[in-house]
Amino acid sequence: MTGVRPLHLAAELAPAPPDGGSRTVAGTVALARLAEDAGLDFLTHDDSFARPGLDALAVLARIAPETRSVGLVPTVTTTHTEPFHVQAAVATLDWVSRGRAGWRIAVSPGAAEARLFGRRPAPPTAALWQEAGETAEVSRRLWDSWEDDAEIRDVATGRFVDRRKLHHVDFEGAAFSVKGPSIVPRPPQGNPVVVVDATRPAARETAARHADVALIRASSPEEAAGLRAELHRAARAHGRDPGLLRVLLTLSADLDAHPGGPAALAGLAADWHGGGAVDGLHFVPAVPGRDLPRFAAEVAGALRARGLFRTAYEGTTLRDRLGLPRPASQYAPKGADA
Repeated sequence: MTGVRPLHLAAELAPAPPDGGSRTVAGTVALARLAEDAGLDFLTHDDSFARPGLDALAVLARIAPETRSVGLVPTVTTTHTEPFHVQAAVATLDWVSRGRAGWRIAVSPGAAEARLFGRRPAPPTAALWQEAGETAEVSRRLWDSWEDDAEIRDVATGRFVDRRKLHHVDFEGAAFSVKGPSIVPRPPQGNPVVVVDATRPAARETAARHADVALIRASSPEEAAGLRAELHRAARAHGRDPGLLRVLLTLSADLDAHPGGPAALAGLAADWHGGGAVDGLHFVPAVPGRDLPRFAAEVAGALRARGLFRTAYEGTTLRDRLGLPRPASQYAPKGADA
């Protein structure tokens, strides 16, 4: 392991097999366990209203009790969904997984997706990402709306919560308003990890302002370093510590066809991370059932052999894996009032 800046590895569980069939629950659980045995930071599961498939949140909630350490990050769109329901679902996944939940924010810009809900044509993509940013902001407030010790379960008095430690968030955005508090106690991580694919310029502002992990695509280490620096500058402009924003390169590959195979991919991850271009790699396998086992065994194994990747999990939460602190509730009393 590098002492100063650990290398992070993540992988995508979707799509389903290319033959049009569906992966069995046992097969998906087996892939998740395999990734966990290899020490991967987290697994993503894509989702969209635009194509048939399983609900990503439901799939990862099913996997949660079957795993113990790997992070679980479903894609959840903020378009055509209620922010209050989205944050409650992600908070519940964090409880079910005992602190290993994340959330990859997505938007649904297609007119066909809007028609599925009987709605007007979707607004421009930039407006959707603004709405996504507001959803991320109100989610953080709702996760904080229960102080950590609000749940008291006092049998003698019949009180479940200390109402003095529940807070209305009173959020007013351009697209919606939320009163609060949440209906789910504060998640184990305080705030589940927020992931944003910042490849498209329209998503970068939301990533810089709200993401714990930004995913990028780049064809050279220089391009990746430039995107990482851009995200860090924007995060600082929003008053954030850019050192707490992880930037991972998303790389789609068929390991049977990738030049140099797993060894070359491990070399790329080592070189780009060592050169400061990225904090790690988010691997999207062409065929998860075939490529993910090779990524776990050969790519992660090669990086571990070089001393660049963990030999065992440290801590218990996804935030622990990523070296991110557990945020204090913004509503909890501070200082002399605590």
